[in-house]
Amino acid sequence: MTRLWNDPADFADEMIDGFVAANGRYVRRVTGGVVRSTVSPEGQVAVVVGGGSGHYPAFGGLVGPGLAHGAAMGNLFASPSTQQVHAVAKAADQGGGVFFSYGNYAGDVLNFDAAQDRLRAEGIEAATVTVTDDVMSASLAEKHKRRGIAGDLTVFRSAAAAAEAGYDLAAVTAVAAKANERTRSFGVAFTGCTLPGAPEPLFTVPTGRMAIGLGIHGEPGIDETDIPTADELAELLVRRLLEERPEGADGRVIPILNGLGSLKYEEMFVVYRRIHQLLEAAGLEIVDPHVGEFCTSFDMAGTSLTLFWLDDELATLWEHPVDTPAYRRGSVAAQQQATVVDAAEAAAVIPESDEQSRAVAQTVLAAVETIVRTIDENVDELGRLDSIAGDGDHGIGMQRGSHAALASARAAVGAGAGARTTLEWAADGWSDKAGGTSGALWGVILTKIAEKLGDTGDPTAADVAAGVAAGAQGVTDYGKAEVGDKTLVDALVPFTTTLTQAVNAGASLADSWANAADAATRAAAQTADLLPRMGRARTHGEHSIGTPDPGAISLALIATAIAATLKETDS
Repeated sequence: MTRLWNDPADFADEMIDGFVAANGRYVRRVTGGVVRSTVSPEGQVAVVVGGGSGHYPAFGGLVGPGLAHGAAMGNLFASPSTQQVHAVAKAADQGGGVFFSYGNYAGDVLNFDAAQDRLRAEGIEAATVTVTDDVMSASLAEKHKRRGIAGDLTVFRSAAAAAEAGYDLAAVTAVAAKANERTRSFGVAFTGCTLPGAPEPLFTVPTGRMAIGLGIHGEPGIDETDIPTADELAELLVRRLLEERPEGADGRVIPILNGLGSLKYEEMFVVYRRIHQLLEAAGLEIVDPHVGEFCTSFDMAGTSLTLFWLDDELATLWEHPVDTPAYRRGSVAAQQQATVVDAAEAAAVIPESDEQSRAVAQTVLAAVETIVRTIDENVDELGRLDSIAGDGDHGIGMQRGSHAALASARAAVGAGAGARTTLEWAADGWSDKAGGTSGALWGVILTKIAEKLGDTGDPTAADVAAGVAAGAQGVTDYGKAEVGDKTLVDALVPFTTTLTQAVNAGASLADSWANAADAATRAAAQTADLLPRMGRARTHGEHSIGTPDPGAISLALIATAIAATLKETDS
């Protein structure tokens, strides 16, 4: 269990502050994470990695000469927001373009892709390779759907070595893609992990049993078996990974036995002893074996084995020296510390607004206050629903995001902003602080509604309905989920369809919204019968049958609560 924290909500930020204070020779703090504190050559491709916190040494511990130039660090088990990724990338950019790499999780993909789009719009070249090494999370035929676990290290290190060797962005991307195709991982766990302040672990394993195919965000295993001996575990791991020897692999392999947080090194050495024997018996040439912690899951007791199959280029790049806070290989010459000049932040510009729009902004603020109260009242239940087939952080993430939205909305209203600007600030605060999939999607929804409100005049019910419809379209375009995938889309689409129909029939906004909220509530309840086809829950779909989707439920709860707020405003 986790024992030391102050306020659980501040844990990730305080952890990053302490990490930077302890490792100033390698990293410096920037908005959204860390970048190298040393000088990097001008024109070099900047390798930016990242993901949620709770996986140390991934991701900040891998920033330094020979490895990453920067790491975007989200909250515990939550992807960094678009704003965080963009800020880290801008701070790390050396003029040669930015290369992103991270584990293939829905929230990370949404936010890193949005940051990549933003960089490209600013004239900065950017490219991405997601890590898909976990053989248990999807079939070989659908390996593009696999999630990234400890194989992150092989992809990150290959890409970074290529960047330091002078490869351009396209060549760095090609090397990373090849490294990913030649990396396979398989993990097991004996206990789940417990987040700071949480009373229970995210999942449990019965005494004497072992979860097979676990996720690094506290997702339960895909299967379960009795705990084997150390040798039997080694045989299980090696046998499964050798079934997927990449095409064209010449027999040179780097084995990485990764501890997930609580497993002792001595135990891993016992397991690795047999892994080494089995790989040699298979006729493989073992290169630079790794045994240690490279991508953890907070305090989870478990381990994973990664096999990285080399070719001549990858073998050469692997020898490039690395010197980071948590990972060192070879000898790196002393690095010059970078001189950082802090630029004063420009004062926020409030667009002109009229009295009507400022009055509507008060309604927007009241709606955001309602959202906060609703999430606070339901945070534990939303977390419980999410823990069944996910990582249990949906309630916490929604709470973080909604409170940040409220603070931003209050600041906007206090500065005299109109309705559009107030809701845009709320959307930006939500997506930035919540992180993860839900943070990104709620940012899209609120931003699209804001665009239809304007900062002048009094928006009509049709304007609001059009904004909700645009938000729903933005979510499906952005997140790629469809009705039936067991996501918030299953509640959002019936909501917007009913709202538009009622408004077009001449009903007031309050009445139309109430009808739409009822439709969303019914649809959210019906997700209990669905098998998830998107997000982290997809891998553990059978566990969620009988339980509604937490994203759909939270949307329905919010819609219902706002209906009451609109009734009060309308009366």
